[in-house]
Amino acid sequence: MTRTTSQTPSSPPTCNRPEEPPVATPSFRKDADAVQVDAAQAAQEGKHPVDETLPPLKMFTSGLQHVAAMYAGVVAPPMIVGPAVGLSAKDTAFLMGASLFTAGLATLLQTLGFWKVGARLPFVNGVSFAGVTPMIAIGKDRGADGIAVIFGAIIVASVLGFVLTPYFSKLVRFFPPVVTGTVITLIGVSLLPVAFRWSQGGNSTASDYGSMKNIGMAALTLVIVLALRKLLRGFLQQIAILLGLVAGTVIAVPLGMTGFDALKNAGAVGFPTPFHFGAPQFEIAAIVSMCIVMLVCMTESTADMLALGKIVDRPADERTIEGGLRADTLGSALSPLFNGFMCSAFAQNIGLVAMTKVRSRFVVAAGGGILILLGLCPVAASVIALVPLPVLGGAGIVLFGSVAASGIQTLASAALEKGENALIVAASVGVGLIPIAAPEFYHAFPKDALVVLDSGISTGCIVAIVLNLAFNHLGKKGSSGTEPGAEPVETATGSEAVAVH
Repeated sequence: MTRTTSQTPSSPPTCNRPEEPPVATPSFRKDADAVQVDAAQAAQEGKHPVDETLPPLKMFTSGLQHVAAMYAGVVAPPMIVGPAVGLSAKDTAFLMGASLFTAGLATLLQTLGFWKVGARLPFVNGVSFAGVTPMIAIGKDRGADGIAVIFGAIIVASVLGFVLTPYFSKLVRFFPPVVTGTVITLIGVSLLPVAFRWSQGGNSTASDYGSMKNIGMAALTLVIVLALRKLLRGFLQQIAILLGLVAGTVIAVPLGMTGFDALKNAGAVGFPTPFHFGAPQFEIAAIVSMCIVMLVCMTESTADMLALGKIVDRPADERTIEGGLRADTLGSALSPLFNGFMCSAFAQNIGLVAMTKVRSRFVVAAGGGILILLGLCPVAASVIALVPLPVLGGAGIVLFGSVAASGIQTLASAALEKGENALIVAASVGVGLIPIAAPEFYHAFPKDALVVLDSGISTGCIVAIVLNLAFNHLGKKGSSGTEPGAEPVETATGSEAVAVH
């Protein structure tokens, strides 16, 4: 099923418009000659840039760049959960490979889709960090049995999420620019601490954590990426992040910041055997915890789809969000079969789309294919793992910072001078920053509540929606988050957005 709900900068606010060849936004094309040619060709063929296919080499390298940007985020949750539940190093490595494999499957569901499943946007899916804390609490020191209980809870929560998707997607009408801009800004700000931790070395218990060597490498990578974006043109400019990661890794080798031991110990072929840790087990408390996590993931994915829709100039309507959430929940339901965890959107890749201006969903689908191959070929996955975290951190500052920039740009169109919109943004951003600025703020709250409260994106999103309803909807017929009498489901402008999860 093909959807063509696109909107050009000069068009009036509309939803579910009939098919017509969209016009590529000039501001997206001004910095990349190759993108300009591809977009022009796509327009001539009646295709939106989201639906265009690129030459094989561009498809592969651009897809590989997406994999490089999200690799650490995919393997980090199993790397944390495995030892916490008592798994051996070998089983933990198995979980990491399985997570790569299932992230690839979920990404293909999102980008290619079938029936009513998939947002069909350049949308990357991977293991959600939101589930790490509750999964550790569920399986702590229980070994394989703990993993089996976690998998059982994920399956039930995902199936319930799939059933709720048509109702949850209707919330899009409550995401006007004042809400989406706030959430997108919080997404970027919430991701930046991840880049900062990577820049320091990633492991806070390591002796060199935060050393001048690590931070210097991150700074050097940041400078390299910025220089490449400034000096290169065309296709090479599009893959500046990938080139920066390669350059940073090459420099890190003689400095002893990366090694090749992982390559020596990795096998050439490995398949994530279904139910490697035994049949799923079902416990009520675990299921309730993972249902809360699923709601958090669905909220964040909705915000991410709205952000990505603005970036690629194809605003995410209710049907798009419904398809995207179906892909999220179906991918999460299938993941435990192959020993993977709950999947959700990866915001850092939204930033990569914004920065490179390559909007083709088939590029991200190629990245999904690469993830599957990495899951099936441990030695190939180990090559990607050679990139030191400080190098990733330097590139991450650019990627994640672009999300916040996108949110600020969206807020610029939200008519903050009208009504109480500025107050909505102030309160929402303030609450959303609590987990970042004061990580122990909610330490006395119940652990189950922390699943939501520890996510600044979720808390900020909830506050923004509630305040927008209170100030702009209640008692005002036909009001919206920007102007009374405006169309309430309009959530995007034609202006260029630069954003990223």
